[in-house]
Amino acid sequence: MRSTPVSAAPRRGRRTALAAAGLVAALALTATACGSEEDEADAKPGGGTSQAADAGDPGGGEGGLPAGLADRLKKHGIDVDQWKDGGWKNWDRDKWLSEAKDFVNPVIEGLWKPDRMKSAKEADKTVTKDAAADQGATDPEPAPVEAVAEKKPYHENAAPVGKVFFDSPEGSMVCSGTVVKDVNHPGKSNLVWTAGHCVHAGGNGGWYRNIAFVPSYNDYGKSEAELANATTTEMAPYGTWWADWASTSDQWIKGGSESGGDGAAYDYSVLHVKPEQGAKSLEETVGAALEVDFSAPSATEVPSMGAWGYPAAPPYNGLEMFKCVDRPGRLSLSPSLPTMYRIGCTMTGGSSGGGWFRVVDGETKLVSNTSIGPLENTWLAGPQLGRSAEAMYQDMSETYGGQ
Repeated sequence: MRSTPVSAAPRRGRRTALAAAGLVAALALTATACGSEEDEADAKPGGGTSQAADAGDPGGGEGGLPAGLADRLKKHGIDVDQWKDGGWKNWDRDKWLSEAKDFVNPVIEGLWKPDRMKSAKEADKTVTKDAAADQGATDPEPAPVEAVAEKKPYHENAAPVGKVFFDSPEGSMVCSGTVVKDVNHPGKSNLVWTAGHCVHAGGNGGWYRNIAFVPSYNDYGKSEAELANATTTEMAPYGTWWADWASTSDQWIKGGSESGGDGAAYDYSVLHVKPEQGAKSLEETVGAALEVDFSAPSATEVPSMGAWGYPAAPPYNGLEMFKCVDRPGRLSLSPSLPTMYRIGCTMTGGSSGGGWFRVVDGETKLVSNTSIGPLENTWLAGPQLGRSAEAMYQDMSETYGGQ
C-alpha cells in the first residue's frame, strides 16, 4: 500500500460526506454465534480460479486435498506430507506455484498461533509512477482523512471484518478481509473478499502459502501488553479459517507487481474458507456477511465510501481495527486500465485487502477493497468491481460455495 512519492497535485478540500456514524450503524451486525467467539476495461470473465474445475471430486484426495490435486503437486516435485511438515518453506522458483489451477493450501492445525499472528508484517503495494501524469480520468489528490478506531467489541460493530494471514518468501504477512454473502448459499457463506496481492505475488511469483482468515481479530482491541500471554481464543474469537479455494483476476496473476503494476486495477480476490475446527459456515459463525456491489458506480455518483482494516505499519501496530470515510475521487494509472476509486485515509500497510463499503437504500455493501497508496499514507485507492469481478465471484460461489 505504501509507495514512493507521487508528484504533487492540487488537493481537493474536504467535501461533505455521509457521517461515519451512518456507515457504522449499518455495519453494526451483531454476531448470532460467538465461538468462545466507472470503467470496466474487460467485460469478459477474468477470474483466475484456483484448483479449477478439472480438480475433480473435492473430497477424499490425499492429505485431505481435492482428488487429483496431490498428483498434480507431485509433478511439481512437491509431496503433500512434506509440505505440511514444513516443506512449504521451500520457495524455490521452480516450486512456486503460479498458475490459477495450482493453488494449494492444506490446513496445518495450530500454525497460526497468537505470537505468529502478532509478528506478521504488513503486505504493502507501492505506486512508482507519476499518477498525475496519466491521460485517463484522475481527480485532484484528496485531503488526508485521519483513520478512526472502530468501536469495540468488533463483533458488535463490524462483525464481517477480519485479518488475512499468509506466508511469503519474506516471512509471515498480514492483510485485511471481509466476510461476504454467497448468493447461491444464502445464510451459509464461506466466502472472504480481499486483495489479489494478499494471495498471489503477481507476474513474477505465485500463490502465497498458509492463507487463513481470522474474523474480528483481537475482538476487544487489547493492547500489546494486555496480549502478552494471549490465548488463541482471545486473538481469534471465531476461530481460524483456512482458504481451501482461492480466486484472483487473470490480470493480477499476469500483470501484478510489487508496485501494483498493470494488475492494480484488478487487485481483488475471493477466498473460500473452512474452519480449522468445527463444521458451521463462516457466516453462521460470525452472524454477518455483506453483499458485494458489482455495479461499479462512477465515483462522481457516490457521496461516501468507507474503508475498514487493520493497519500494521507505524504508527499502527496491527492490533486494532480502523476506518476512514470520505467522498471518493478517481485515480487512473493508465488510459488503458479501469479507473480506480481513491479516498483520503491515513491507514498504512496491513489494511490492504480491507473492504470498502457504501450504503445503498439503507444497506451496507462492499464496493471495493484497499489496493495501493502513497508513501506518505495520505490516501488509499481500490479497484472498481464490475463484470470481471462478478464473474470471478459467481464462479467461486457456483463451483465451491456449497463445499
